Amino acid sequence: MSKLVHVIGAGLAGLAAAVQLQRRGAQVVLHEAAEQAGGRCRSWYDRALGATLDSGNHVVLSGHAATLNYLRAIGAADELTGPAQPEYPFVDLATRARWSVRLSAGRLPWWIFDQTARVPNTHPSDYLTLAPLLFAKPGRTMAQTMRCDGVLWDRLLRPLFRMVLNHEPREASAELAAAVVRETLAAGGPASRPLLARNGLSSAFVDPALRLLQHGGAAIRLGAQLNQIVFADTGRVSALDFAGEARLELAAGAGVVLAVPPDVARALVPGLQAPRRFSATVNVHFAVEPPFGVPPLTGLLNGTAEWMFAFDGRLSVTISGAERLLDTPHDVLAKTIWAEVAQAASLPLEPMPAWQVVMEPHATFAAVPGEEMHRPGTRTRWKNLMLAGDWTATGLPATIEGAIRSGQKAADTLLNEPMER
Repeated sequence: MSKLVHVIGAGLAGLAAAVQLQRRGAQVVLHEAAEQAGGRCRSWYDRALGATLDSGNHVVLSGHAATLNYLRAIGAADELTGPAQPEYPFVDLATRARWSVRLSAGRLPWWIFDQTARVPNTHPSDYLTLAPLLFAKPGRTMAQTMRCDGVLWDRLLRPLFRMVLNHEPREASAELAAAVVRETLAAGGPASRPLLARNGLSSAFVDPALRLLQHGGAAIRLGAQLNQIVFADTGRVSALDFAGEARLELAAGAGVVLAVPPDVARALVPGLQAPRRFSATVNVHFAVEPPFGVPPLTGLLNGTAEWMFAFDGRLSVTISGAERLLDTPHDVLAKTIWAEVAQAASLPLEPMPAWQVVMEPHATFAAVPGEEMHRPGTRTRWKNLMLAGDWTATGLPATIEGAIRSGQKAADTLLNEPMER
């Protein structure tokens, strides 16, 4: 008899767990409190723009093996697109200078010896400042570990680390930054190519997974709010209480993967240690067709906007670690950002196109050493309860890759437990 597993939460971690469980022969019931799956990685139709928007502009790097394997498993490998080469264009909004960083096609970093490929006004020896990061000690910030100033920092390292950490890099965990470097930049150009969901996050990560799960016989319950986990003296979860429903008693061999945000998990699991500080993101979308030649992803320096994304019929901007902007009126912010986007994309300032501002105050846990130490592992003291989420101890920042890894690990750990009889 196949093992029955209840997955609580249909964000990316929960979906990854459910897919992995089903692939390994488990019977899956997926519960989601919201009326739609995807969590913080989903799409919706915005009437103001007449376009489908994503909850955030997420970048996947070609070295993110778990993410790419997940997409292949759900039949959505072709949903990611990006430049053929590992290239990062930049625009300095203050000086109007433009350049592109072009990493080598192989593993060896020959690009740092090519002045047309590396950051302008840098020397190959400048790139040695990254070396101490690879030996980062726990509890240390990036500023305590490596040099965090100079042309290379300002024009490449700070923008990249700010994007992946969603926090001011100088204050962020050096361990987390090092993990990103090892799997991408240090692995060479083949692992560093930026990839985007060309038809939206839901089309790439969510809808194909739901179809696969349904086809495989999984039960998917949207609008199912878990109010309580019942713990037995035997050291296992014995029942689940959902709002407005009779208590769901678990059979002896049943398991639970809890893939919910950290504040929800703390309320459900006694004594759970979890991050309490969060970082915000702000995304601003404009209903305008990107001019020919505008890259899919452009780094913007010396402005409010940080990264510009070009989609069909839309230009979007992401600002990481954006707590300072949460109280800014949306119209003021949109006007400021549009001036920067118009300059970067060589578009007229007037008329300003239709726009939408999307703020995520708790987009990720704060990637600082203190919060890193509060991330729990997959296992709990209840042998049939596992945790999943980008906020658990994945060794990575709060990224799509971390969320998917956590879900897959929770599934594998639970199924590797001996079944009770």
